[in-house]
Amino acid sequence: MKGNKSYIGITFIILIFGIFAIPKIIDRISNNTIKDANRLNKVKKGVQSTDSKSGLVKFNKVPEFNFRNQDSLELGNSFFEDKVYVVEFFFTTCPTICPIMTESMLQIEEAFGDLDDFAIASFTINPVFDTPSVLKEYINVHGIKSKNWQMLTGNHDDIMKLANKGFNLYAAMEDKAPGGFEHSGMFALVDKNGFIRSRKDEFGNPILCYRGITETSKDELGEVIDTSHHQLTELKQDILKLLKE
Repeated sequence: MKGNKSYIGITFIILIFGIFAIPKIIDRISNNTIKDANRLNKVKKGVQSTDSKSGLVKFNKVPEFNFRNQDSLELGNSFFEDKVYVVEFFFTTCPTICPIMTESMLQIEEAFGDLDDFAIASFTINPVFDTPSVLKEYINVHGIKSKNWQMLTGNHDDIMKLANKGFNLYAAMEDKAPGGFEHSGMFALVDKNGFIRSRKDEFGNPILCYRGITETSKDELGEVIDTSHHQLTELKQDILKLLKE
């Protein structure tokens, strides 16, 4: 008898929950207010705050680093102090996404390259080949003019650690990959105090980094849209916000 009463009680509770909860869930779905809770979970742990002025999320501070630039000069965090800067990880012999990333970064240079408080940091993930002289030639070939666009090379392990742990931008050696390396086609944005920053996506999740390569998708009408161009525009907007901070 007690067992039957317990069963009836549990059934009643489930029924009440369904009456009150299910309509709310349906309403949230229909109004597109359910958020993707799994996206960027690892990134969210590093979020410190959201600046009320710019609306941009603040992540971890860039770890200390020291590498050689295209002129064989030792450069570290101090060079980028009081500068807003954009970071990428690439290699000069990359046959796939790096040329596209460079073209995107050239657009950033065109917009901000003349400013003293703006810089670009391009870290090579193939430092054995990409010596300062090779990086210098890469600059000349691609018509890079900004004095604050630094191409950096150095110890391989240190660069990989900076990419994967410092910026959460994937990079790794991979024999089967074109050119022998795999890496993210993303750009990171850093503020004048050395903190990694980004905006939030439509669900309120921090994006962490910005697409530096061409990527297409389809909108609701089935039209192909260039999402990387959209994010490049957003990156420019966010650079302006940080320059004003």
